[in-house]
Amino acid sequence: MADASASDRAYRVIRNRIIEHAYEPGTMLGESTLAGEIGMSRTPVRTALARLQDEGWIAVYPKRGAQVRGVSQRAAAELADARIVLESTSVDRASSPRRAELADRLEESIEAQRVAFADGDVAQFIDLTLSFHRSFVEVGENRVLLELYDRLVDRHRFLLFGSGERLLSRCADIIDEHHLLLDEVRHGDGPGFAKALRNHIAETSATDVDGFGDVVGR
Repeated sequence: MADASASDRAYRVIRNRIIEHAYEPGTMLGESTLAGEIGMSRTPVRTALARLQDEGWIAVYPKRGAQVRGVSQRAAAELADARIVLESTSVDRASSPRRAELADRLEESIEAQRVAFADGDVAQFIDLTLSFHRSFVEVGENRVLLELYDRLVDRHRFLLFGSGERLLSRCADIIDEHHLLLDEVRHGDGPGFAKALRNHIAETSATDVDGFGDVVGR
């Protein structure tokens, strides 16, 4: 049980550092170095790396270490498509009272996003925007769609952290785009919401690709 707990902790720490770009795509990670940073033996680290490789976050090379893979350009495009389907479908199926209540509630989120931008707090903005977009799926009250959406959150977070500088440079536009999404929700315009969402995701998710073929979001 102790070994399982240690490997789970190692997995969470390394995964979070990859997602938040503390370990950039292309970085080589060694078991000994990771074990020293996390404060545990190499065995649970090795188990954690195997798990991360299964999930596609790293590629393990015997006697060399593990290389951070990140998210490919194709995977980023597929993520955007999936988000558009899940968010727009959920909003379209929600009742008018639920949509109105959601729009009013998310106004507070947008104000908090504005404050995070003013403070230059990218991590706080990312937490807020992930919750903001998840709310569009919640309002549809379909547990299966919400479960599917939650499976995408780590890669969405990874892409947002990789686009940190771009997010700050587009702060005013992002706030305006979020307000437009709420307007479409209030008016009950399903096609209008889907169009606004598609444009917003295309602008916010614009990324570059490095020599490893991984999205770095600069």
